[in-house]
Amino acid sequence: MDLDVFVTAHRAEWDRLDALLRRRGKLTGAEADELVALYQRTATHLSQLQSSAPDPQLTGRLTQLTARARSTVAGTRRASWRDAGRFLAAGFPAALYRTRHWWLTTALVSVLVAAAIGWWIGTHPEVQAAIGAPEELREMTRPGGQYESYYSTHAATSFAAQVWTNNAQVAALSLVLGVFLGLPVLWVLLQNMLNLGIGIGLMSGAGRLDVFLGLILPHGLLELTAVFVAAGTGLRLGWTVIDPGDRDRRTALAEEGRAALGMAIGLAVVLFLSGVIEGFVTPSGLPTWARIGIGVAAELLFLAYVYVLGGKHARAGEAGDVAAADRSPGQPTAA
Repeated sequence: MDLDVFVTAHRAEWDRLDALLRRRGKLTGAEADELVALYQRTATHLSQLQSSAPDPQLTGRLTQLTARARSTVAGTRRASWRDAGRFLAAGFPAALYRTRHWWLTTALVSVLVAAAIGWWIGTHPEVQAAIGAPEELREMTRPGGQYESYYSTHAATSFAAQVWTNNAQVAALSLVLGVFLGLPVLWVLLQNMLNLGIGIGLMSGAGRLDVFLGLILPHGLLELTAVFVAAGTGLRLGWTVIDPGDRDRRTALAEEGRAALGMAIGLAVVLFLSGVIEGFVTPSGLPTWARIGIGVAAELLFLAYVYVLGGKHARAGEAGDVAAADRSPGQPTAA
């Protein structure tokens, strides 16, 4: 392509489109039709330039021009509570279902790691001694000790808010850091499993593993599932950097990044529910079987939400991305 000839042939169309977009008054019917036609032609010109004769300055100008034109042609709208309801009823469960292989694998490997750490600590007194002095370990694991009093020291409402904030931050970090090839996500996940494994090991070594599980399972099933979903989504985002599939890397990262952002919003709701359970159910006077039963019921409801509702919408084509009208202009490609 002769770039000078191409620019000379089409500059007048681009200038005319720019002039129509800058028009302050209302366009006439003929001018609106002209704007649409010029927008379509300019998008085609941009595609031809990118595939045949890339010029950064000219490509940048036409990219901005087509973006402005698209906004004018398609119009803008404000998000509403209906959008939030639609996302929680369709987009979020579909995204969970679509990424299930990532977070289920993450969950399986993480639980095995935590169990292995717990077994190692619980069966090796020398490892326990390296963690803390005997009196410190006794204070942590005795009846009414640190592991038990942790859930009842603060008022339920403030404790639930604190737990929710902390877990939401962990989930957000896992989602955001995924773009760095997923490596920081593995570190965040390892820290969480190490803490869990230490608790299992120390309480097991003290012969009180049943008490520990009775404190962890009511809220931990749903809470850890949310953490695993965040980590799995972050790892999937990191893998997209390596292998974007049949999409160009920029488009793939934009799509997966928007889905990850939506996932963060949905997981904040899930973690809020687990925080409520941790604040009000875990330290309650209910029998252990009742507290664990509430945790199991919450987990089963979440899985039904994913596999029943999410599977239905995913098979219908829902991907958890924002609505097409709200997306940034896609990267034009030559036909």
